[in-house]
Amino acid sequence: MQTPPFRITSKILNLVAEISAKIERYAIELEQDTSLHLRKANRIKTIHSSLAIEGNALTENQVRDIINGKNVIAPVKEIQEVKNAIATYDIFPLLNPFDEKDLLRAHRTMMESLVDNPGQWRRCGVGVFGETGCVHLAPPADRVAQLMSELFAWVKNADDHLLIRSCVFHYEFEFIHPFLDGNGRIGRLWQSLLLSRLHPLFAHLPVENMVHSNQQAYYDAITASNSAGESTPFIEFMLGEILETLSAHQGQEKHDYDIADSPLDREFGTIFGNKFGIKFGIKFGDNDKKVLLLMNSNPSFSSQNIANRLEITKRGVEKIIKRLREFKVIERIGSNKTGYWKVNRIDEKS
Repeated sequence: MQTPPFRITSKILNLVAEISAKIERYAIELEQDTSLHLRKANRIKTIHSSLAIEGNALTENQVRDIINGKNVIAPVKEIQEVKNAIATYDIFPLLNPFDEKDLLRAHRTMMESLVDNPGQWRRCGVGVFGETGCVHLAPPADRVAQLMSELFAWVKNADDHLLIRSCVFHYEFEFIHPFLDGNGRIGRLWQSLLLSRLHPLFAHLPVENMVHSNQQAYYDAITASNSAGESTPFIEFMLGEILETLSAHQGQEKHDYDIADSPLDREFGTIFGNKFGIKFGIKFGDNDKKVLLLMNSNPSFSSQNIANRLEITKRGVEKIIKRLREFKVIERIGSNKTGYWKVNRIDEKS
């Protein structure tokens, strides 16, 4: 069994420990049917995020319309990409993350009618190109089958924590670049699939969304690992993103919208009403509530002010703000420097 090159740093160990603690503390025990339901509820954002990274210009509303069977006026290729992604996420619960044939099946579904020979390893050389030219020349095509077989053997049998193995697989998959097209969306999908074997929670906190919210840093981490000749920088980056995402959703799975059963919930219910989240179709986690309460009392606070006051990282706060803005819970009035935050429907406490 060939072991991919990477090192277990103290940072990686600390991140694994923190992530494990958050999973243990905040994630609910989900039955398979509930996990699948939540996965479907989040599918619009997941499909939009993964395809947007690849340049698909359709909006979340257009993705929603396609999922609901409505006609959308857009380029045929972009509509086909969404339809293929829908079909791929439909089979997500049936895929075995340790089975090479299932990965080929996922690629065949994801890239049907978009590339020649979907679901087959590439038969020619490929490179990844940036503004300065070729930034990565993938291994020769005649080595792909062997490299992928070795990678699957390692991820299935290695003793390393699955959090680490999922990151290594993701990086090595992108390095090998086994397909002519679709490598990015399949690589992200497969790490989500691996993580869902660690805990069902990850089936609805997918890697696709994490990468979309911090895309340039994702590519920078891949470049750093390419330069280092090992996946260590990428592992540290992805584990950091997973921790940030769990922190942003802290407590979210423990509550059906807003249930006043703790001091934080009681304070939140007093200010906003216990059904505040239902009005926006959003489940508020503990950190969401803390941010909203702080914005209510200090509307001019910047994301850094909020992070300092709540002892959350600035990136974590920015992710919470991005999510709250997407659901129209908050809006920014005025400029970033002189404006303020408005929490919508703040006086409706029904």
